Amino acid sequence: HTVFGKTVPDVSLNAVANLGYAAGVFGVPVYPGDTLTATSEVIGLRQTSDGRAGVVHVRSTGRNQHGEVVLDYVRWVLVAKRDAAAPAPDPHVPELPEAVAAADLVVPEGLDLRGYDTTLAGSTHLWDDYEAGERIDHVDGITVEEAEHQMATRLYQNTARVHFDLHGVRTGRFARRIVYGGHVISLARALSFNGLGNAFRIAAINGGRHVAPCFAGDTVYAWSQVRDKIALPGRDDVGALRLRTVATKDHPCADFPLEGPDGKAHPAVILDLDYTVLMPRRRHAPGR
Repeated sequence: HTVFGKTVPDVSLNAVANLGYAAGVFGVPVYPGDTLTATSEVIGLRQTSDGRAGVVHVRSTGRNQHGEVVLDYVRWVLVAKRDAAAPAPDPHVPELPEAVAAADLVVPEGLDLRGYDTTLAGSTHLWDDYEAGERIDHVDGITVEEAEHQMATRLYQNTARVHFDLHGVRTGRFARRIVYGGHVISLARALSFNGLGNAFRIAAINGGRHVAPCFAGDTVYAWSQVRDKIALPGRDDVGALRLRTVATKDHPCADFPLEGPDGKAHPAVILDLDYTVLMPRRRHAPGR
């Protein structure tokens, strides 16, 4: 969130919407006292069909005070044109990987999960228990409050106007402040503890998109599908799960909503995120 927030003044302060993510790799862990900086490179441009806006692809890299990479990812945003009559640049859409490769996943240096205790963790389900294709309803819901989402977004140093300026957005499409999409991701991640309680670290963001906006008063629910189980080279104490987590608003997920009858996104879906998490393996879990 902090790395993302640092990119807002240069990339998306005036964006209409943040559209999606890819090729996100989490590097060294971040600890209290670390100082983070971020840089971004424009890697793609494409004007929209109506000529009034364009999609900008950027690769952003966050580093700590030692110059170590803490996060490297690609995102794309919809930005209004200053002059709709200005000629469009030559379109360029970058080629992005379908998923982050297992060899590129970072396990924090010195991490040893041979003493992992599932009793203390509060969940007995480990990497060995999951199967590719299975779906998990995370059951619980969280209602978004106006003050809470704005406070969180301020803490992330995200200054995008659409999250704060009620007066300024009254004449816009929604006439309301939009909840920062990363806050929705965090809510879905928090809800996923019910079913994925030992997924202790996000290692990669393979892809994802904010399907629809979220507003204060909406109640967020989520469900996940295990897309793949990944054995990590040289590790028998930790593995990786590739997950697809779908968040909805005002719609519990017992029916695993994703698409409507017309093949388009289900009207309740607000987030569709493909990411990879690390999870302890059973053979070294004395709590079982």
